[in-house]
Amino acid sequence: MSTQVSEPLAAAIDEPLERLIAFEPTKLPVLTVYLNTQPDAHGRDPEIVPYLQREFKALSRTWPASSAERKSFDQDVDRILAYAAGKIDPAANGVAIFACFGANEFFEALQFSAPVGENRVYIYNQPHLYQLEKLDEQYPRYAAVLTDASAARIFVFGLGQTIDTEEVRGKKVHRVKVGGWSQARYQRRVGNAHQEHVKEVIERLEQIVRQDQITRIFLGGESAILALFEQEMPQELAAMVETMKLDVHASEQDVFKATLEKLQEQEATSDAEKVNRLFEQYRARGLAVVGVQDTLEALANGQADEVLISSALERIHPKEEQIDAVIAPEIPDSKGSTASDEPRQVSLPDLFVTKATQTGAKLSFIEDASLLEAVDGVGAFLRWRT
Repeated sequence: MSTQVSEPLAAAIDEPLERLIAFEPTKLPVLTVYLNTQPDAHGRDPEIVPYLQREFKALSRTWPASSAERKSFDQDVDRILAYAAGKIDPAANGVAIFACFGANEFFEALQFSAPVGENRVYIYNQPHLYQLEKLDEQYPRYAAVLTDASAARIFVFGLGQTIDTEEVRGKKVHRVKVGGWSQARYQRRVGNAHQEHVKEVIERLEQIVRQDQITRIFLGGESAILALFEQEMPQELAAMVETMKLDVHASEQDVFKATLEKLQEQEATSDAEKVNRLFEQYRARGLAVVGVQDTLEALANGQADEVLISSALERIHPKEEQIDAVIAPEIPDSKGSTASDEPRQVSLPDLFVTKATQTGAKLSFIEDASLLEAVDGVGAFLRWRT
């Protein structure tokens, strides 16, 4: 894999995701490529370009050589191969590329520290976002704080990498040999210094939470200082905090590894509880629906508050399926019209992601596929019921 030109690794996907969601469905082929660029067990780079060449060669035969679809596709193939050959950062473990030359030369590429799983090439009428959203949830943005009595290190992690790190230092209190009332004054000074340090760290943490939209915080360090944090932490922040046994001098990579493992353990427990709550609500005819059609209708009506999607949804629904026109994305015909009462062929996993994002519904990917297996891999909590 050539490294002539590199692009920075993505720290967030919010802005590119907005552009991808806004892409209007088209009759021209939209290429979506996900690449796992992790070195193999022997440290060798994967053969990305040969893989892409094989995939593109097989796909190119599905259009007449003179068609508008084929011409757009061929232009995209050239652009994607050039990107893969010369613009992938050697530190990247995953790449996502979206292209449609015939639609105003649309091209969007993202590189990640986090791996994306298997190499995949999709051809559809709009960008395929299921894997991108799933990656964002698997590697969410969160903070970790390691602190002792005089200093704290604050890390912000997201998409498999360190996004930011900073240090907050408190005032040092010099110890002298004194006794009696002087010793008591010294102890008060120490206590006050520690309290000021904790307040300063909390104040900075509140700023980071607002700026980076953090929802989870891991806190580790000396037990006496952690007790002070518990006393001083405002309620809104305390709800995000999880205390961990972390060495205050641990390396950045060790902090990331330990906190990510803890986060994934918690997510597994949360997934099971969430699915159980979904079924309880559904059985009671409460604010929940399950199954493909009911969930899509809830999304189309703006009722869905949170959509639960099985991690195996692409295996459950590997092919395009017919969905009612009111739910499926509208594709303009040669005259620019989109009116139609006929069912349309759509990719279900991608449709769930697109509709949820467009309507402001939260997406939760359930890693244990067996939890949603009985309801075809999908369900939703509702904002209201008709």
